[in-house]
Amino acid sequence: METKDYLKDIQDIKEMMSKSSQFLSLSGLSGVLAGIYALIGAFVAKSILPSCNKIGYELSRETFTLTEQEITIKLFLIAIAVIVLSIITGILLSASKAKKQKESLWNESSKRLLINFGIPLITGGIFSLLLLQKEYYGIIAPITLLFYGMGCINASKYTFRDVKYLGITLIILGLFAAYFIGYGLLFWALGFGVSHIIYGTMMYLKYDRN
Repeated sequence: METKDYLKDIQDIKEMMSKSSQFLSLSGLSGVLAGIYALIGAFVAKSILPSCNKIGYELSRETFTLTEQEITIKLFLIAIAVIVLSIITGILLSASKAKKQKESLWNESSKRLLINFGIPLITGGIFSLLLLQKEYYGIIAPITLLFYGMGCINASKYTFRDVKYLGITLIILGLFAAYFIGYGLLFWALGFGVSHIIYGTMMYLKYDRN
């Protein structure tokens, strides 16, 4: 009987240590909204590229009233707007969840989460800007999906396990996007839009609703 009690105590201690090292205030609803922002951004981007046979890749100068540089700048601004809205939404909703749980939003777990997520994300962002400068437009979408996916997997050690599966999904989509060059916007919408909505909904139902 005492042995069973000791084992239960050890299990409880392990569970407490695991929770203390994880950031559990991450909001699933913020993932859903980030996915919606991404889909809206993809729709707006597609409207800028109405004559592309291959979405977001072959920019025919004869079929556009805007120059290629102007189109690239507009697409870049759309991407920045989606990212900024997603970050602000994530911070506000996670802060609200942390307040309800009577926890601090900024703690050691959230710092580790931010660092492990940020390193691949910033690296991928800089790499994408270099590709943009060199006019390698066709592989920017796969690169962003791959680095974001690696960031999710890297950060999943410090938050919910579902984030890891989101990362794996994004990496798979990134590889497909690299193979089917020219359909980057489609895979970008599937990855940052649809995948975020699916996994965000799952996380909301599992962790947030109760």
